[in-house]
Amino acid sequence: MQLVTEQNITELAKQRWATAHDERIRELLTGLVQHLHDFAREVRLTEAEWMAAVQWLTRTGQISDEKREEFILASDVLGLSMLVVQMNHRFDPAATPATVLGPFHIDGSPERGYAEDMSEGLPGVPLFVSGTVRALDGTPIGGAVLDVWQADEEGAYEAQLPVEEARLRAKYATREDGTYCLRTIAPKGYSIPMDGPVGDLIRRTEISHFRPAHVHFLLNVPGHRPLITHLFEDGAEYLDSDVVFGTKQELVVRYEHHEPGPAPDGTTLTEPWVSATYDFVLQPA
Repeated sequence: MQLVTEQNITELAKQRWATAHDERIRELLTGLVQHLHDFAREVRLTEAEWMAAVQWLTRTGQISDEKREEFILASDVLGLSMLVVQMNHRFDPAATPATVLGPFHIDGSPERGYAEDMSEGLPGVPLFVSGTVRALDGTPIGGAVLDVWQADEEGAYEAQLPVEEARLRAKYATREDGTYCLRTIAPKGYSIPMDGPVGDLIRRTEISHFRPAHVHFLLNVPGHRPLITHLFEDGAEYLDSDVVFGTKQELVVRYEHHEPGPAPDGTTLTEPWVSATYDFVLQPA
């Protein structure tokens, strides 16, 4: 009989998980055991702290549902999400960089036409975003679908609200020449949800719990690498302290301010509006 000691427990646990049938699972789990044990030794983890961590994970699971992904939020604020993005999307410097998906994407957004309004009368300053989608070699990509979503003026996403209809999310297809145009409302910076286990941890620190104003984009075009990214407003608050580490200089765009008058969708607006231009450049598959 081999007695378990503080000195041999790590190797014994690794040996057991090394029996995994799949090679990649074997690599992942033996590595996880090693790093978990190293962490516990390094910080001299107490039983009370271990139990607090287990209870925190339990609450994180309990508050999560089909609309709220508290585990993704935890990964985001710990910087893990952005690290995984960086390691798995090493694009050409000329390609649009990727950033985090975030916890609020919803599949099945409605399709909208060129410059059609996805805000559908919600309060806010009208915002038009236009540009092209093209390949790395400059070839315009017609029919590329931009899956777009954002928060409202109060910083709330549809996934956080008791609503049935699509809200501030839509899909726009590029025209034959690769051009696109969408209409929405200018986003504002907002706090991540602070009413759960992640918020409990953040409140114990001096970490800012705000994200800078942004609009989310997801492009999945055949022949190219999928792109998940944001566009941030130049000069917005929290660009340098984004709680999920998602800001990149290449994704910061300048808003042009316009007086009431003709707009890109052919309407005449009776209120001031803003516009931004951005060309998405996709990495080949």
